[in-house]
Order: sequence, then C-alpha cells, then structure tokens
Amino acid sequence: MQKLTLEDAETRSADVVAENIDQLKAIFPEAFTEGKMDFEVLKQLLGGAIDEREEKYGLNWHGKRRARQLALTPSTGTLRPCPEESVDWDTTQNLMIEGDNLEVLKLLQKSYSGKVKLIYIDPPYNTGKDFVYPDDFSDNIKNYLELTGQIEGGRRITSNTEASGRFHTEWLNMMYPRLKLARNLLREDGAIFISIDERELQNLRSICNDVFGEECFVAVITVLCNPKGRSQDKYFATNHEYVVVYGKSVLPKGYFAIEKGEDQIEAEYPEEDEGGKYRLLELRNTHREFGRHNRKNLYFPLFANDDGEVFLESEQENLHKILPDWDDGFEGCWTWDRAKAEKDIELLVAQQVNGSGRWKIYRKSYASGADRMLKTIFLDKLFYTERGQKEFNKLFKTKAKLFQAPKSPYLLAQLFQTITSDSDLVLDFLGGSGTTGHAVMMQNQRDGSKRRFIVIQLPEPIDSENKEQKAAADYLDKLGKPRTIAEIMKERLRRAGRSVKEQDEMFSGDIGFRVFKLDSTNIRAWDPNRDDLPKTLEESVEHLKANRTEEDILFELLLKLGLDLTIPIEQKTIAGKTVHNIGAGTLLVCLAQKITADEVETLGLGIVDWHKELAPAGETTAVFRDSAFADDVAKTNLTAILQQHGLENVRSL
Repeated sequence: MQKLTLEDAETRSADVVAENIDQLKAIFPEAFTEGKMDFEVLKQLLGGAIDEREEKYGLNWHGKRRARQLALTPSTGTLRPCPEESVDWDTTQNLMIEGDNLEVLKLLQKSYSGKVKLIYIDPPYNTGKDFVYPDDFSDNIKNYLELTGQIEGGRRITSNTEASGRFHTEWLNMMYPRLKLARNLLREDGAIFISIDERELQNLRSICNDVFGEECFVAVITVLCNPKGRSQDKYFATNHEYVVVYGKSVLPKGYFAIEKGEDQIEAEYPEEDEGGKYRLLELRNTHREFGRHNRKNLYFPLFANDDGEVFLESEQENLHKILPDWDDGFEGCWTWDRAKAEKDIELLVAQQVNGSGRWKIYRKSYASGADRMLKTIFLDKLFYTERGQKEFNKLFKTKAKLFQAPKSPYLLAQLFQTITSDSDLVLDFLGGSGTTGHAVMMQNQRDGSKRRFIVIQLPEPIDSENKEQKAAADYLDKLGKPRTIAEIMKERLRRAGRSVKEQDEMFSGDIGFRVFKLDSTNIRAWDPNRDDLPKTLEESVEHLKANRTEEDILFELLLKLGLDLTIPIEQKTIAGKTVHNIGAGTLLVCLAQKITADEVETLGLGIVDWHKELAPAGETTAVFRDSAFADDVAKTNLTAILQQHGLENVRSL
C-alpha cells in the first residue's frame, strides 16, 4: 500500500509544465535525450516557425515571466466543503468557491480541464483604487490566509495608483496568470467574455492575443451601460463599456447566433409564408460607392409582373423592367449577381414605390440563419448598470447600495444564451456579487435548460469605516455573517434562487449551490521541531491534520484525482467501518481511525463485494487512513486481499 505524501502528484493540483512536456514528447520524441529537451534539435524540427529576433511584435512588461511561472506552479491547497452554508447540497450541480482565484483555478485543473463551455468575468477596472493583492510565488496559500486574516501576517490588498509607476504593470500581472489557467478549463468549442472599460481595453486585447491566439478573437461588444454618462470624466461623459470575446479555438461563422423570442421575431420579421417569419430587404446595394462603374457583374435588369413576381428574362408580356438605378440617374448595382438571382429567384419580390410607377426589388430575409447573429452594440435598457443595481436591491429588499454597480443579470443572460444550453458549465472566477449565478438560474428558467455554474470570490473584507461599504457591513452584522464580499455573494445566490422559484412555481431547475473554501492541504507536512524531535516523530505518525473532517479529506481526493466536486457520494458500513463510494466505484475510501488485524479480512472482502456490485467501467482507486492500521502486517494483508480481486491501486493517507 503506497502512502500519499505532499511530494506525490496526487496531492497537488495539475502540473501544467509536466503536461506540456509530455505533449512535446509525443509530437517531437527525437528532440528529447535522457528526458531533457535539446532545443537545437527542436529548432531544426520547427524550421521557419522559430523567431529568434531580439525585437519582436507583442506586449511585454516587467513581471510577465514571473506571472507566467505563477500559472505553472502547482498548488498544495485544497477546497473544504461547507454544507451548512450551501443550498440543496445533496442535489445541486452548482459551486460557489470562496478563495483566491489563482489558487482555486489551479485546484480545478484536474477536475474541470476542457469542461467549461463559457467563462464570464468582470475584472476590477484599473481605476487606481484597491484591487491588487500580492501573489506569492513561494507560498500563495499562506499569502491568501494572511490576506484574509485567517492567520497572522497583516498583509492587505494594495492600491495601484498611477503615481506608482506600475499602473498598467500591476493590473497585467494580476490578469495574465489567471487567464492562462482559465484557458485550460475551456472546452474546444468554448469562449470567454470579459467586461472591461477603456483604460485597459488595448492591454486586455494584447494579453488575450498572447493567451488565446489572435486568430481566436471573436468580437468587442459595446454596451450602453450609463445613458447619462459619467459626470466626473475630463473631456467626454463616458456612457459605455466593452465585452471582449475570444474562443478557445477558431469558432465557426454564426456560432454566437441566438434564438430570438416570439415577440422579438414578430416585431423584426412582420411577414410570414411557408418558409416562416421574414422581412424584406432591398436587393439594390444601398452604398453608392458601389455601382455599375466598379461592379459590372452586379448590374443587369430584372423583370416583374403586376403581382410582384420577379423574373430573370422578359419572356412574358407587360413585364416591368427594373434596374438598380437611383432617382438621380446614378447607375447602382444589385447585391446579388445573375447566378445567385437565378438560383434564389423565389426569394425575390417586386413592389411599386407609392404608386409612382417606379419599382423596387426586395429579397426575403428569414428569422433563421445569419439574421440571428447578435450585433456588437448593446442598447437595451435591461443592460444598464442602473438596472443591475435595481435587480440587486430588489432581491435584498433595500434601497441601500450593499454592492456598488453590479452588472445587470439580463446582460449576462443574453451572453450566456449565445453558446450555452442543456447542462453546459459556466465559470466566473471574479464573481463579485454573484450576478453570474443569478443570470444562469434566470436563463434556465426562461428556456428550460440545465446550465451549471462555478463562481469564485475572494473573501475580501468589507470596511465599515468606508462610506461606500458601511451599508453592507451593517447588513452582514445583522445576519451574523463575516464582513466579506463572498458573504454578499452567497446571500444573493440564496435570494436569487428563491426569486426564480417564486416567479415560476412550476420551475424544477437547480437553484442550489455547494460552498467550498480554499485552505491548506489536509495532509500534514514534515516540519520537524529540532529542539523536540521525539515529540515531532510522535505527532508525525498521523499524516492528516487533526482539525480536518472526513468530508474535507474526501473532497481533496476528488480534486487531486480529477473528479467533479458535485459527483454523487454513497456510504456503506462494512465491518463496522464507513466506506465511501465516489463516482460509481471510481474511488473507494475508508477513513476509519482504527483498523485491527482481526477486521482486515472482513473489511477487505466486503469492499471487494461492493466493488463487484458497482462494476465501474475504469480503474478503481482505494484509499485508507495510514495511521489506522495497528501494524504493517494488517496494512499488507488488506492490500493483498484487494489486489487479489482486481483492486490494484491501493493508497494510504
């Protein structure tokens, strides 16, 4: 029975560097000698794809190399379950994770790599106010615990003022490693949506080109968020923000089209025939820079009868000859050539202009196809920041601003509608007030889908001395909750779920969420006290921390072995010991604190019988508490029983 230690891959988050090296070995095995890469050979194999110029196109800043390295460094942390703070713990597929998003993204790599359909984030805008917290290359878990006041240290969120000389640098160093890790979680057909303002728009585009590839750029959406404009601006009153969109891969044309509602279809497509709802668009090119002078192949006559039927030739009598000319005599052109007109002649309709005797040609544009594509300017009043604040305050039944300027859930629901449906997974690793979770539940109620969400938020302290945060601090005090933004998010998600259910009592979708909190690993590190080695040796017999529960350990195993955090867990009592079955037999865990030699055979054979009953498709891992065994003989005997019956992978903690 092999013991799991902090040095084992199973106790760490995904090792991205090792995975990258394995991929390179698979593609270029000849570039490796004795496990090391020979860059000269690799350069020869890549030929002209190597750019060795000292000056090259791209965005560079102080700290970029370190930021990239941060993303590649595995985490030794874990996520501890909090059923008491959750809603519908036993059935929900949604997650709310409280912690430093950099570490949480690392911990999610094994379980959720390539599984997220859409990522939405509303990162802190680079305004010079507090938002940057110092990532620590050596021990980011300790840094996080100090930051959130869980251990002494006194480190605090820092300001990022323009006077510091690193205004853009600090923001880029915060964003870059998180985007690198987030990309790994996206499905190949997934996309990321990032809200941003004008201060960092260009830098965001540059680092997204670096992380996702310029060829994967989709769009920059302009959102009218404040119709009155910002009065504090120096020159122009800004009344818009942006949403930057990139795909994980190059996505097909029309991929982001949405199904429009019946009312919207009725308004935009007032005509109907056997082909469905349609509208009429003029066939003549309405741009005068194009005409017979430079588009000769698009200038030809069409013919129509009094009923509006269109013909390519004048074979019938009394047909009207129609050319794409303008009223002033300018010879324009059609948008279709003759071959296209002949192929789709049934889509053409002729109409007389106000009884003038002049005729125009129109084409039918149906409500399906390219006409379903979203436009890059969002003007709907439902998307205003003011509406987001109104919806938030309505949930909390207050006029006070418990959270400043939350995004409108209607805006996010519109974005989620583009490429997600069914049970697609949506991630927001800068969760704020929880608008993403609210929008997912709301859109599921609208279209009957079962989208799932993961929202991550730092338990950032709320300062009662800060005028903008006092109302939130007072509210959390009344609830008896810690003064953090994460607590505001949890309360919003609870209220949003109830609100969705109240609006539609027949809705049976998921309105719950499981809460997890970032912490250091459950496995005790070897940290000898050299002044009292006997005591250190005695304490090290137990490899698991004393203040951790069985549930804490179970979910760390799920994370480190790459299983979903909402996967079903069953319990069964065998030989008086609780045995957990996770993922239909993928993982069998017994964390009993004592297993005697007399109990080994009964326990082992009972686990074997249950394993046969479960009949898992793949390999099963069995895990036990290392300190539970009276001696090595008991441990060896249990391992032998399990391996004799096909359970080869037996580990201890």
